[in-house]
Amino acid sequence: MTTLATASSGKKIRVFSGIQPSGALTIGNYLGAIRQWVAGLEEKENFFCIVDLHTITVPQEPQALLRRTREMAAMLIACGLDPQKCTLFIQSHVAAHAECCWILNCVTPVGWLERMTQYKLKAQQQESVSTGLLDYPVLQAADILLYDSNEVPVGEDQKQHVELARDVAQRFNNLYGETFVVPEPVIPKLGARIKALDDPASKMSKSKAHIRLHAIRLADGPDEIRYVGKRAVTDLGREIVFSDTPEKAGVNNLLEIYELLTGKRRDVIEAHFAGKGYGQLKQEVAEVVIEALRPIRERYLTFIADPTELDRLLAMGAERARAVADPKMREIKRKVGFIVTG
Repeated sequence: MTTLATASSGKKIRVFSGIQPSGALTIGNYLGAIRQWVAGLEEKENFFCIVDLHTITVPQEPQALLRRTREMAAMLIACGLDPQKCTLFIQSHVAAHAECCWILNCVTPVGWLERMTQYKLKAQQQESVSTGLLDYPVLQAADILLYDSNEVPVGEDQKQHVELARDVAQRFNNLYGETFVVPEPVIPKLGARIKALDDPASKMSKSKAHIRLHAIRLADGPDEIRYVGKRAVTDLGREIVFSDTPEKAGVNNLLEIYELLTGKRRDVIEAHFAGKGYGQLKQEVAEVVIEALRPIRERYLTFIADPTELDRLLAMGAERARAVADPKMREIKRKVGFIVTG
């Protein structure tokens, strides 16, 4: 298996993470992904990309997309993705992503794309499917491979896309010689799938964050958090314990949020809530969330009120990303036989 230069050569492990500006970030995004990203800033070399090119594979209202992209960048920095310790950038600011995607298209069999689970699901929901939606995984492969990424943190629903990126990398390497690192998917064991508060049988999603009772959004104020938390779906029972059974999914979801934010052991949490009702559980979870999100929300509102600093940080991130992606793009072009100048 081709891995080229990895951590074994003395370099830091390089990590690539992409996130769509398709909706407001939620407590699920924070606990399932962003907090782990922040924790890895010191030990790994991190590239965080707001993937706006991916977002337009389904219809978007331009002004809404523009607003959401800015809000996404502001919130990621507010959550602790320090631009001095990582490369945070917007995908469309680095032209190599689209350019690399085209070249990878030409070595990717269409059958690989047609078997992708997410494509099949989204295609069933639309009368007409764009070429971009089918090609989404190749662009994602380009995102990852341009940076010689060793690791790609993803949820279970995105693991198949990273596996396709591995297949594309290996196919290109076999055709043109050693070029790409073959990345590994990394799935967080805890907090990876925080459930929807209005339907604990499904994953909390930022694309549904506009539905008021679906999620707690990171920008929500205390009153909104209490309102949504109070109405979280639980069950008809009384026992407040961690459980993998479907009928306790709502209670388990609230307990997992509490566990992740407080850092307390499960036996300690269960003892704390012994004899208490679901109303008390919801109230305490809401207060824990409020305190955890308070500093994040304050930093976020500062960026939104004056976006000058945000623009500067995004420009800096794009410059750093181009410093890695552009030389890689020149290497790719030489490998396929293009004339490369400069």
